[in-house]
Amino acid sequence: MSLSDVKALTFDVFGTVVDWRGSITRQGEALGKARGVSVDWAEFADRWRGGYRPSMDKVRRGELPWTNIDALHREILDELLEEFEITGLTEDEKEDFNRSWHRLDAWPDSAPGLTRLKTKFVIATLSNGNVALLTNMGKYAGLPWDCILSAELFHHYKRDPEVYKGAAQLLGLPIEQVMMTAAHKDDLKAARETGMRTAFVPRPGEHGPDRDIDTTNEDWIDVYASTFEELADKLGC
Repeated sequence: MSLSDVKALTFDVFGTVVDWRGSITRQGEALGKARGVSVDWAEFADRWRGGYRPSMDKVRRGELPWTNIDALHREILDELLEEFEITGLTEDEKEDFNRSWHRLDAWPDSAPGLTRLKTKFVIATLSNGNVALLTNMGKYAGLPWDCILSAELFHHYKRDPEVYKGAAQLLGLPIEQVMMTAAHKDDLKAARETGMRTAFVPRPGEHGPDRDIDTTNEDWIDVYASTFEELADKLGC
């Protein structure tokens, strides 16, 4: 099918739409200043995010019952607080810091680009983040989603095909009329295997300045864009 048949765009969120590393580092630094804690908060953010995939994979393999991302983030946080020797936080402070994932800043082009794309397409999240997290993040960052779709709705995590197929079903569209948009090729490859179209928007700064990111275009990618604004240009918005 032609790209002119695409009716909806679904978006990976962490790293693609929002700057998780910078946001978690910033909020960690604020907590550290308030509580007199001095650690490398960028490293803390990297380790927190680094624990996400292994924890999620335990759910995907059936080693854990269905557990949403907020709960997985909290388990990782508790381990990191002990490892980094951060003590004395109240339960309320721990829970508020865990919810820092609900308060992530968008990349500068995200809101304006999404606003343009929204004029022509249905735009929706398709993230492993749970519904409450994605809803709060959207409000915080001013993201103009038409709807919030989450792996939580399907009790499967990406890259399970049930997530991509379920999103198309909930949108009431043939899967080939939905385009997955992400900064991560593994996400896009999994979506393509189910029949989705793909848009690759790499975010070289996602993991900080010292990490090499694969930003190359490939033949199987339907649309390549460096920003959401460029994506809107290429899709005629």
